[in-house]
Amino acid sequence: MAETSPETRWYAAEVATFGDRLAGAREAAGLTQEDLAQRLGVRLTTLQNWEEDLAEPRGNRLQMLAGMLNVSLAWLLTAEGDGLADPDLTPRPLSGEAEAALAELQRLRAGAIALADNLRQVELKMRQAMRSAA
Repeated sequence: MAETSPETRWYAAEVATFGDRLAGAREAAGLTQEDLAQRLGVRLTTLQNWEEDLAEPRGNRLQMLAGMLNVSLAWLLTAEGDGLADPDLTPRPLSGEAEAALAELQRLRAGAIALADNLRQVELKMRQAMRSAA
């Protein structure tokens, strides 16, 4: 296999920024910027600023991003750990059917993570309401 240079290795640690990794992981998860922003509960411009390296998310959002995008927090921050493979090393699915099934699984996983976060928020509101009623 031919040797790749940093210019051709898009996710190489020495080349990709946090924003690059975030955008790549979002695209690999089959999510638009609007979808991800909505699931995270942030404004679209906030997510765009993260992807353009104009701002950085807080710790709680970083953790949510890693979970929703199926990458490790370390990979998002440093390009080390479980994340996206180099594009030239990623095997291609055998059929369009397999690709569609994987995309659906990723969509369902992201939805389940968002639902779990919504459940946590409702539980916190319930606990607060119960405390104030007591």
